Amino acid sequence: MESSGELVPFPLLTTPIESNYRACSIPYRFPSDNPKKPTPTEISWIDLFMNSIPSFRKRAESDDSVPDAPLRAEKFAQRYAEILEDLKKDPESHGGPPDCILLCRLREQVLREVGFRDIFKKVKDEENAKAISLFEEVVRLNDAIEDEAKRVENLVRGIFAGNIFDLGSAKLAELFSEDGMSFLASCQNLVPRPWVIDDMDTFITKWSKKTWKKAVIFVDNSGADIILGILPFARELLRHGAQVVLAANDLPSINDVTYTELVEIISKLKDERGKLIGVDTSNLLVANSGNDLPVIDLTTVSQELAYLASDTDLVILEGMGRGIETNLYAQFKCDSLKIGMVKHPEVAQFLGGRLYDCVFKFNEALS
Repeated sequence: MESSGELVPFPLLTTPIESNYRACSIPYRFPSDNPKKPTPTEISWIDLFMNSIPSFRKRAESDDSVPDAPLRAEKFAQRYAEILEDLKKDPESHGGPPDCILLCRLREQVLREVGFRDIFKKVKDEENAKAISLFEEVVRLNDAIEDEAKRVENLVRGIFAGNIFDLGSAKLAELFSEDGMSFLASCQNLVPRPWVIDDMDTFITKWSKKTWKKAVIFVDNSGADIILGILPFARELLRHGAQVVLAANDLPSINDVTYTELVEIISKLKDERGKLIGVDTSNLLVANSGNDLPVIDLTTVSQELAYLASDTDLVILEGMGRGIETNLYAQFKCDSLKIGMVKHPEVAQFLGGRLYDCVFKFNEALS
C-alpha cells in the first residue's frame, strides 16, 4: 500500500498522551539540566554522529547518480559537522535539545539539501542480491529443525545475525567495507545467552500456544537483515496461519530497506505460484510506515499502516534504531517484541550490556 496523506498515531500504542509515550529510550537530559548547556550524554551522542561523517561522506562521494558527487559530499560533511558543533555550543539550536531522532533527521536533511537521495543504494542492491541467493538455503536449514522451540530460537538468531548489516554504525561500516560478513557464521558467533534483555523463553512459550492471528513487523536493514532474518521468521508465522504486515520506510535512510525495495524483494523470492519456499503468501502484506529515518516516533505513522494494524495482536520492532534507541519502553495494547543488536558502545553502556549484545524484550498485553 502506498503512503499518502497526513501521519497519525500508531493505534496500538497505549493512549500516547496518557501513557507519556516518549519515542527516545535514552534520556539525553533531565528537567533540572541547564537548557543552554549540553549534558555529557548529549556530548557523547553528538560525537557518535560526528564520527559517522567520514563513512557517510565516502558513500556520498561514490554515488554516481548525483553530478559532482565528491563536491556535494564535502558540502554535506562540512555542513553536518557545523550543525553538530552548534549543538555542542547551544543544545537548543537547530530545533534541539538533541536526541537520536533529531540527530538522524538533521543528517538526512543535509544530505537531501545538497542533492543526495539514497547514498547507500548501490550497496543495498548488492547485499539484497547476495541475500536472495542464500534465502532458500537458510529456509531449508530452519525447516529441517523438527523441535519447534529450537526452530523458533534459530529463526531469532537469524534476525540478530542479519541485523549486523548496519552501515549506520561507523565501526560496522568499516568492517563491512573490508571483508563483508558471513550470515551463517554470524548466527554461530552471537554473544551467548542470557542476553542483556532476554525474554526468549517466555516468547517461545507464548508462540507454542498459536494465539497470534496477526503480526505487524517494523523492519530495519536491507540485505541479510530483511531477507535472511525477518522474512524466514515472517514465513514461519504464515505457516502457523497468522497474517503478517511488514512495515518499511517511505524514504531511504542509511541502508534501511524501503517500502518499494521490499515489494521488489518479495516478488523476486516468490515462485510462479506466489509461494515462499512452499508457503502461501496471500496473508503477507507490505505497508509503507510513512517513516524516513532509521529510528521511529510511533505518534507519526502512515494512515494505511494505522488501518492495517488496528486488529493486530503482536507488534515487533526490529533493529537498534526502532526497537532499542527508540521504543524500548513503548507500551502497547497487544503483545509486543523489541528485538535488535547493540551496535553502539553508548547503547551498551545504557543497557548495562556488551557491544554486540542482543535485546529480546517481549511484553504480553496488559489485560
